[in-house]
Amino acid sequence: MSGDGVRLLPWSQESGKQCLLSTDGDGYVSRLADDMEAAQLDMGTELLGHAGALLGESAASASELRFLANRLVEALHDALRVADSRGRRISAVE
Repeated sequence: MSGDGVRLLPWSQESGKQCLLSTDGDGYVSRLADDMEAAQLDMGTELLGHAGALLGESAASASELRFLANRLVEALHDALRVADSRGRRISAVE
């Protein structure tokens, strides 16, 4: 949580704007956000395994590689948001 008790959540509004939560860090939505962050990071790790396998196949098509690239962009976006959120909370503790 940042110094003012606001947490960046791991999802966005439909418009793409960030979702923020005023919290003490131990409520239902905070725990839901923790679970979602963990799931996003797990999915990114799993995607990396698939990416390595697909990139190792010489017969991979352009559409398969484009699909993979789009999923990797999404996973990186999620991971950076998690890092940002966690970094803000670490800074608040220090």
